[in-house]
Amino acid sequence: MDGLIDPRFRLFRRYYKLIIPVIMTNIDILWAPWRMAYITENKDSAAEKTAVAVGPHADPKCFLCQAVFDDANDRTRFVIRRTEWTLSVLNRFPYNNGHILVAPRNHCGNLSGLTETEKIELIREIDRWTEILTQHMSPDGFNIGLNLGHAAGAGLPGHLHWHIVPRWNGDTNYMATIGSTHVIPQSLEALWTILTGK
Repeated sequence: MDGLIDPRFRLFRRYYKLIIPVIMTNIDILWAPWRMAYITENKDSAAEKTAVAVGPHADPKCFLCQAVFDDANDRTRFVIRRTEWTLSVLNRFPYNNGHILVAPRNHCGNLSGLTETEKIELIREIDRWTEILTQHMSPDGFNIGLNLGHAAGAGLPGHLHWHIVPRWNGDTNYMATIGSTHVIPQSLEALWTILTGK
């Protein structure tokens, strides 16, 4: 079988077998048990457990649509702000402390489906949260982005949402699997209280 493999690949495979154990010995293990809940949860049954009556053009299985129509449970849904056009929530499975999602209130999976007003308000909310996070957490920078479509990494491709991830010099890379360890030192409940003042 090896005769059918490109010689360059054999060389790469040998190199890979030599280098990966070296890399693996330098990895710090980060215990983040809340990520396992996300990985293993049955998305359909989780949506059914938290389901609320939603309005027209909303998806009853979408956690953002549920939050839009369930304003009585902002604390348990980690909703930190509502405007006429937007919803801001703490990410239940954060990449870093202070990870916020900003979404349009309408269930929309593509940018062309947003009105000009929604686009402007979304940018204003993103700007507002970077200012507030700067005041409360003093990050050295931010990763702000949108995963547009499942292939691009969107965990909820049907409802646009922007990630705001505070970053500090020396913390882990945004999506890296290899690098220095950064522990998230604050619970979502404590952060919700700080950001909402409730």
